[in-house]
Amino acid sequence: MITANTFDEQIRIAAVRRLKLLDTEPEERFDRITRRAVEKLHVPISTITIMDEKREWFKSCQGMPQREGDRTIAFCDYALHAQDVFIIEDTLLDERFATNPYVVGSPHIRFYAGVALYEAHSRMPVGVFCIKDTKPRHLSMPEIDIFLELAKEASHEINKGA
Repeated sequence: MITANTFDEQIRIAAVRRLKLLDTEPEERFDRITRRAVEKLHVPISTITIMDEKREWFKSCQGMPQREGDRTIAFCDYALHAQDVFIIEDTLLDERFATNPYVVGSPHIRFYAGVALYEAHSRMPVGVFCIKDTKPRHLSMPEIDIFLELAKEASHEINKGA
């Protein structure tokens, strides 16, 4: 069962700012992780997302041209608040997402899995590592293990130099 994280948004945003990653150029150390997610998990989209007050900003993004999105419609906002892996196997069957612009329009997301990434010093959730697919799917336990290992790498990278 997924329960929601409760946190002070001002403290969380301060942790996001401390990382000094927002609006920076792409970096191979992050892109390598999202590329491996696409390859190993056979999905068209993977992101390392940093969440500020109003947007989800992609530090690394495979499979989508945009670099950011509106936080109010972001799947990653749900994962940011989850204490565990947040998975939607079929977005059209979930009333929270069935009419989401990213589901009914491009990129036509039908599957989503995300896990919060934490700033090491404050332990505040600052972003999300996620994968997305354009068709419904189920992750096997070995796939979840791969996903969590990649998320661990993403967490390590976001905290380098912090």
